[in-house]
Amino acid sequence: MRTLVIGDIHGGLKGLVQLLERAGMTASDNLIFLGDYVDGWSESAQVISYLIELSKTNSCVFIKGNHDYWCEDWLASGIESEIWLEHGGLGAIESYKGYTKAEKSKHIDFFETMEPYYIDSENRLFIHAGFTSIHGVEREIDRRSFYFDRTLWEMALTADKRLKKDASSYPKRLKQYSEIYIGHTPTINYNQDQPMNALNVWNIDTGAAFTGALSAIDLRTKAVFQSDKLIDLYPNEQGRNRK
Repeated sequence: MRTLVIGDIHGGLKGLVQLLERAGMTASDNLIFLGDYVDGWSESAQVISYLIELSKTNSCVFIKGNHDYWCEDWLASGIESEIWLEHGGLGAIESYKGYTKAEKSKHIDFFETMEPYYIDSENRLFIHAGFTSIHGVEREIDRRSFYFDRTLWEMALTADKRLKKDASSYPKRLKQYSEIYIGHTPTINYNQDQPMNALNVWNIDTGAAFTGALSAIDLRTKAVFQSDKLIDLYPNEQGRNRK
């Protein structure tokens, strides 16, 4: 039995299916998704439908990302926020054409069950973006940090790689957990097409929304699995590369 941690999907159902096939997923595998299932490629609604069915055969944890927060709000209210449209929301809206009110309601229920974060039995934290409290996620004042914070990743990246966890200068935020797994900030921003590790933080978002692949990592072995680049799987689309 494995646990696979999966990065940001952004409406790329073809990439998700290919990734799970390449990982050799079986019903005995646990799956932890780090959020941002929608916005970008043309199959946002279809990704949600697929994940709902997947949760019936596999043990799954679904973390909520900022794009999921925006999409859920639109499904519930019908209001298209400007910031959402600027960051790929149009692709999600178009993907829901033909979906019935009952089907949309089922998706709203699914969004509502998503977790803001997950901490496993070995004190590993799984969260979409980050958090700011030095005492950990449970004492975070502004829960929007779970969806939008980039300072945790930036701090881990810029810290001295020689730091030991018991050093007084080791970031207190990071000491709260044995490992931290995030998405939200594409590794291709740093010219890396693989998941990145800095101190005890693992970033699994390899830029599937843009020009990268969709990635998963085996929690125990740290083996990496990847789809093709989604821009190649959707050759007639731009994803979030639209100007």
